[in-house]
Amino acid sequence: MSWWRTEEDTQPWKGRYAPFDLVKELCIAVGVITLLAILLTVLLSSPDDKSSTIAQWSHELPADFATAAAKELDETSPTAEYGPPYNHSSGSVQHFLLLHPQRWLGVSHPINTADDYVIKPLQTVPNDPALQSAVAEYKAAPEKQKKEWSEAYAKPLEEYSEALEEKKTPPSTVSVDQSTGTVTVKASGAGPVPTMMASLQSLAQSGGLEGGLVTSSQFFQTDYTKPLLFMADGGLLAERAETQHLLGRQWGLMNETGSFPGQPWLWLYALWYQVEPMKTSPNADIQVLLIMGLLSLAFICIPFIPVINRIPRWIPVYKLIWKEHYRESPPAA
Repeated sequence: MSWWRTEEDTQPWKGRYAPFDLVKELCIAVGVITLLAILLTVLLSSPDDKSSTIAQWSHELPADFATAAAKELDETSPTAEYGPPYNHSSGSVQHFLLLHPQRWLGVSHPINTADDYVIKPLQTVPNDPALQSAVAEYKAAPEKQKKEWSEAYAKPLEEYSEALEEKKTPPSTVSVDQSTGTVTVKASGAGPVPTMMASLQSLAQSGGLEGGLVTSSQFFQTDYTKPLLFMADGGLLAERAETQHLLGRQWGLMNETGSFPGQPWLWLYALWYQVEPMKTSPNADIQVLLIMGLLSLAFICIPFIPVINRIPRWIPVYKLIWKEHYRESPPAA
């Protein structure tokens, strides 16, 4: 007989038996859980906000859309300079000492911002000879000329954005009609770029641009990387995130939209982004992942770490939890 079992535990049951309807109990339990789930969903669930779209962005913030599109064409946007897995740039490559996981994994989702966000979508616009002539002229030009045209168009838009941020009078070179979402840029030396950007704005407002960016060979479309990156290069998503308290400095990892609590188990990850050197480091992501990896490994190895693995014997909290067992069972020899 084992030391943890008494003689009474080994005797057959001689008491009264009672019928038990397992199916009935299961149905009752499932019904109660379903009702609780519906009730709690109605009372405590987070709001079902509508998704942001490129069409919405180009209507509500037409100047911001035009500025982002100009940077995509000029290949100076955050996406164009991000690096793997989108391109071979070195702008945002995360590394720590000899660890360069982004470079090791390479470009798995190639994105050429000028082609994917501007030129290819414009080539799908039918019955517009002036636009197709402008696109052909741009594509045939040397890279230096393309750069000069793009910069000449983007400069007035950047000045316009800076003036709005500093609450100054916007320059007369940019005019915005908020009712129609039309942006007019008076840029000398911009070549065919103004014609291309005006058509791109119209295509975006019609919803055609976003539709073209999510086209793939899959039956079900689940890859929204391109439109999301395009919107992230502008100010729409950042403005919405700040309104709903989802920015990093607002502990956005632990919030859902608005003031609703989110994932509390992510507090340990969010914590490290608020302290130095991760707070100001361009390699914060890989640093936080390494810290959490080491902490997780240490937690797994607790039974094998000297001194620490003896703490439960010195502070026997487990005996309080299982006090009934230890009270009824004789101690081991």
